[in-house]
Amino acid sequence: MTPVQRSSFGPNLDRRAFLRYSALTGAALGGSGLLAACGGSGGSSSGSSADGSKYGTVAVQLSWLKNIEFAGEYFADSKGYYKDAGFGSVNLIAGGAASTSVEAGLDTGKIWIGMSAPQTTAPAVLEGLPAKIIGTTYQKNPFCIVSSAAKPIKNPQDMKGRKIGVQDSNQLIFNALLTANGMKPGDVTIVPAQFDPSPLANGEVDGWVSYVTNEPITLTAKGFENTNFLFADYNLPLVAETLTVKQSTIDKERDKLKAFLIAEIKGWKDAVADSAEAARLAVEVYGKDQKLDLAEQTKEAAAQNGLVASAETKANGLFTMTDQLIEQNVAALKSAKIDIKADKLFDLSVLRELFAEHPELK
Repeated sequence: MTPVQRSSFGPNLDRRAFLRYSALTGAALGGSGLLAACGGSGGSSSGSSADGSKYGTVAVQLSWLKNIEFAGEYFADSKGYYKDAGFGSVNLIAGGAASTSVEAGLDTGKIWIGMSAPQTTAPAVLEGLPAKIIGTTYQKNPFCIVSSAAKPIKNPQDMKGRKIGVQDSNQLIFNALLTANGMKPGDVTIVPAQFDPSPLANGEVDGWVSYVTNEPITLTAKGFENTNFLFADYNLPLVAETLTVKQSTIDKERDKLKAFLIAEIKGWKDAVADSAEAARLAVEVYGKDQKLDLAEQTKEAAAQNGLVASAETKANGLFTMTDQLIEQNVAALKSAKIDIKADKLFDLSVLRELFAEHPELK
């Protein structure tokens, strides 16, 4: 299945194929493919640029195709928040299974910042990529187990003795879920799966590894009543859609990074406040070529708001991570056999400085 193909249960169901536990995925492409075709650049240095703006143009790689997941970026662009922050333009580059990873884009200098995930960035850092996560859009990872409402799987223990459809690229995170809950792979019957959840709807399996913002909604739209539980609620509290940059950006372009974050925060505040407009921007403007369904995207927008905003973000600001959440992520990565120290992967200092300087953004 290619990124532009769709299953009978809605668009982009192969989305998790991109979130692999591998370092510098696609780095061998050497910057060819999507990134080069888009003509994105890492961005100009601080100071007056060729277009007259303070920071010039920067390339931002999204973690997936242009759907509702990047509503905040759409608002920041369409409402002029990026321009107000000093950028001539911000090139939002779609990710996807056919593209190189955010980590590879940073390594080759094709992008300036990207949206990734701890389980993808950590192995790259361990392999030598000088990069850090400076904030996170999703406070909770959207991974979940979805099941039939008639035969619900309400928690990890309920999976014992039952058939669970698991995609190849999600085997590690699924095994990490089992480990984090005192279980072993042998406690369940793992059924190799693709990304179309038809086997669940057809009764061939009892549970399905999915994204809470996608398959549960598309299954319901097809008349299949379902329920789910989040991995993040059961000892695997990984964040997602993390803002990732090279260490040199933190060290040498701090003001530029703060300016970008200001625009991002404003954009995501708008997205959380207006799911209908977020969906419209995704369907009619930024993801127009994806032929997205407006009703589904609106529901997905509302669902993702629960992952973006939390009691902590209301207190500390969007994208922030508490020290406790950072440590929980490090522990969760260890469950996935990725052993890394917090200070090697996370640096929230720029974001914390920004909110101290601009408390009105909280």
